[in-house]
Amino acid sequence: MNLRTRRSAMLVASGPRAASNVMVGHCHPDVVKAGVEQMQQLNTNSRFLHDNLVVCAEKLVSKMPESLSVCFFVNSGSEANDLALRLARQHTGNTDVITLDHAYHGHLTSLIDISPYKLNLPGAPKKPDYVHIAPVPDVYRGKIKADEHPDEDMGKLYAMEVKKIIDENVIGQRGEQVCAFIAESLQSCGGQIILPHNYLRDVYTYVREAGGVCIADEVQVGFGRSGTHYWAFQIDGPDVLPDIVTIGKPMGNGHPVAAVITTEAVARSFEATGIQYFNTYGGNPVSCAIAIAVMSAVDEERMVDNAKDVGGYLLSELENMQQKFPDVIGDVRGVGLFVGIELIIDPKTKTPATAEARDVVDR
Repeated sequence: MNLRTRRSAMLVASGPRAASNVMVGHCHPDVVKAGVEQMQQLNTNSRFLHDNLVVCAEKLVSKMPESLSVCFFVNSGSEANDLALRLARQHTGNTDVITLDHAYHGHLTSLIDISPYKLNLPGAPKKPDYVHIAPVPDVYRGKIKADEHPDEDMGKLYAMEVKKIIDENVIGQRGEQVCAFIAESLQSCGGQIILPHNYLRDVYTYVREAGGVCIADEVQVGFGRSGTHYWAFQIDGPDVLPDIVTIGKPMGNGHPVAAVITTEAVARSFEATGIQYFNTYGGNPVSCAIAIAVMSAVDEERMVDNAKDVGGYLLSELENMQQKFPDVIGDVRGVGLFVGIELIIDPKTKTPATAEARDVVDR
């Protein structure tokens, strides 16, 4: 569905993907009311036209950059990322995918294949040859550390790691072009990683030069969680522009609704197959009514500003704690309500304080 013409139409460094299902608070009255009222009227599968689908899609697209104008509704972030891969493969004709170490993109088989967070576990399936894992751009304890390169552009250095994979592994060894680069705009499973300046900008350039498309996974970090922008990929400037954006979790405040937003060009490639996309309950009237109410609450209650204010306060207080306990708190980082703390045993070696972190989480 092209909406542009229509509207001229926390401590998580070693923990699981953060629970961010609820966007506007449990049992938000407007969200509950929207769901109940629509359920009392009608709920049906998405083969049937309903205004809620169009209104919801228009509202989503209105918050995206101009080129991202086509909306597909699904039920979950996992479904969104799976569809994003289908779109990318059809559009490029390629299969090779570049993902980040520690990444998690969903529970479907196609997504376990590109999720090192799962692939690295004992008993996990073997990584497919067409999947390539780039170092997570963790400037604190990653492959390239900021304290070891104080005068370097960390974003550019980490982006070159992706360029090496493209040149040496995808093109060099396999003789292929890239299908897609997929990454959360702020990496959650990898430990609340704030991508360094210039990283996505340069990576997106390298990937497109190699025939691929760029997928921004905003399933956890979208809808204003950063406190500065509605979508986290926007943090590094307006020229950081993905080809496909996946969203979910907070979109329905815990209700199962998600979406994929992409460009006309990608959507046309997909439609040309004749294999129409259909999702029985993706974008059903009740789900869309709830998502509309969530986005309205975010706007009307200025929740992006709230994320900035509350997150800024939290980050400031954690930084004060770090000053008091430098031998235990190695790093504090975050934007808005996306904050991480590194607990360590030794500041020099940065050895993770695993037992202590577990105790803090449990308490």
